[in-house]
Amino acid sequence: MRVHVVSDVHGNAEALARAGEGADALIVLGDLLDFVDYHQHDKGILGTLFGAEKVGTFARLRREGSRDETIAFSRSLWESLEDPGAAVEEAIREQYAELFAAMTAPTYATPGNVDSPHLWPEFAGDGVTLVDGEVVEIGGLRFGFVGGVVLPPGATVRRTNPVWRPYLRTRDEFDAAVDKLDDVDVLCTHVPPAFPELTYDVVARRQELGSTALRALIAEQRPRWSLFGHVHQPLSARLRTGRTECRNVGHFKATERPYVLRL
Repeated sequence: MRVHVVSDVHGNAEALARAGEGADALIVLGDLLDFVDYHQHDKGILGTLFGAEKVGTFARLRREGSRDETIAFSRSLWESLEDPGAAVEEAIREQYAELFAAMTAPTYATPGNVDSPHLWPEFAGDGVTLVDGEVVEIGGLRFGFVGGVVLPPGATVRRTNPVWRPYLRTRDEFDAAVDKLDDVDVLCTHVPPAFPELTYDVVARRQELGSTALRALIAEQRPRWSLFGHVHQPLSARLRTGRTECRNVGHFKATERPYVLRL
């Protein structure tokens, strides 16, 4: 059996439509939405709402400006809209309609942090199974899924805009979802397990927060694979721990290539 795995699609519906070609199943590990496109400023939700010039300014402030400058500019953008919540939801729905329509192979999907999972049931067709904190059997193996990203201890979501909240989970909430997985052969998550080589982004030059609960599950249950995304340019795309092959399946928006799992 051949399973294709992708993560961090970020609006690339055209490539997603090809991702299932030749596969018996497609696994999508989240970050479907393209919220801020730092390479093509006219794309993404911010590009749709505010145009390339303003998104370019926002991107420059994120790189070079202070946090206060970035927040102030972001607030000025949202305040320029009559109903920012409705505008963002419409843009999200437009992306999801195109993205879920592109999932033509039998698909199992779990959300990333750049997702609105409460909207997913509205767009998922008959061939798409939504999974989060669950185990499903594919090709005779047990696949365990957990979506979202862990908040650092004591942290809260920064509401730099008043209209959209990323899928960030408290550590207790995330760990409770991990605890629901038992006897897993293939661990499928958006965030990596907490190994430094897997969580450091060499371009952003920062350590993303991995999950210690996922690392503990790997040590205890010894799945054959741990598959994830989230870190776009990792220090290491793979790591072997015990019998488990940990693999970042890649920044699919950029690579347009699924990771191929042969069962």
